[in-house]
Amino acid sequence: QVQLVESGGGLVQPGGSLRLSCAASGSIFSITAMGWYRQAPGKQRELVAAITSGGRTNYADSVKGRFTISRDNAKNTVSLQMNILKPEDTAVYYCNAVLTVSPGGYDYEYWGQGTQVTVSS
Repeated sequence: QVQLVESGGGLVQPGGSLRLSCAASGSIFSITAMGWYRQAPGKQRELVAAITSGGRTNYADSVKGRFTISRDNAKNTVSLQMNILKPEDTAVYYCNAVLTVSPGGYDYEYWGQGTQVTVSS
């Protein structure tokens, strides 16, 4: 049983900052990558940022220079520091993990329950 639990969402003013965190727990052998996706009403779910266990990162163009993803492999956590937030960043943010639960096993994809981020005056 693997669970991803997000925290840190909320309401913030434009130009403000929030930090999202996600902790993976359960029977985990190794994590290939963790990341954050978001989905706004009427929009497709999109990748915001991702990071591999080795530290390689990928960002959506819309957040480059404003968001920073980081991880603590020992704690199986990933964080997203979001700065200079814009109303367009308003969405439900979902933690995602690709991991294996046993040696030689397949990668499985897991999702958190989502946390609301609202950027508004």
